[in-house]
Amino acid sequence: MSALKLPEDITDTVRRALEEDIGPGDRTAMLIPVDTQAEAEVITRSAAVLCGSAWFDEVFRQVDNRILLRWNVRDGDSIQTGQTLCVLRGAARALLTGERTALNFLQLLSGTATQTRKYVEAVRETRAVVLDTRKTVPGLRRAQKYAVACGGGTNHRLGLYDAILIKENHIAAAGSIAEALRAARASAPKGMILEIEVENLAQLREALDAGADRILLDNFNIEQLNTAVREAGGRAKLEASGGISLSNIRAIAETGVDFISVGDITKNVSAVDLSLRFRHRD
Repeated sequence: MSALKLPEDITDTVRRALEEDIGPGDRTAMLIPVDTQAEAEVITRSAAVLCGSAWFDEVFRQVDNRILLRWNVRDGDSIQTGQTLCVLRGAARALLTGERTALNFLQLLSGTATQTRKYVEAVRETRAVVLDTRKTVPGLRRAQKYAVACGGGTNHRLGLYDAILIKENHIAAAGSIAEALRAARASAPKGMILEIEVENLAQLREALDAGADRILLDNFNIEQLNTAVREAGGRAKLEASGGISLSNIRAIAETGVDFISVGDITKNVSAVDLSLRFRHRD
């Protein structure tokens, strides 16, 4: 996972989170003598996939760059209940001040990576690629997209600017599927993903006749997906979306679709149970 590219906004994201939490100062940490040093460790209370170490590190770098951290695992690694993930040493005040913000990032992003890994494992040995969506925590999209990649998933568009996805209301405003695709081809930069959403098989045929090269099948059932794959016959890449869960993704993948986009991996995330504990001094 070391080859994954970290988002460029980590510093700013962490700065905003710390400002939100600390405000004018950590009133409780001030109870501790300023020269008190401490050692702490982060332990996981459940099995998961780790993600977010860079955000965790950046929290403590901004709070006190003299804090020393040693990681025992890397982003993308599977972690087990009771495992010590990292050890920190430094000023007790700084460790206390950064604790919650650092854990918030690590728990959420590990939860995203863990959920993604479950979906990826569920479609193993099929042709389907698990994609994320724009259904992310506001302000943390790049972080969650990175977490999806750590879990083995693939990123769909980052936002409204780096791909074209023509949906129901775009089609209605444009007048037809063919007209929407024509306008998209006229405006899209070379190499940009151009995709159109269809809601039934009749619309699928329209999109295929109009030369669509990537089609999103919205809320198609298994029978409709099988028919769509047959009718497309490889003329367009097909993406299943809507109502995807761990209980049905395998059956969806086995229809032969190319992609399955899953909002659940970023919007319905359960934070991984992690704990930062001070080690007792002798």
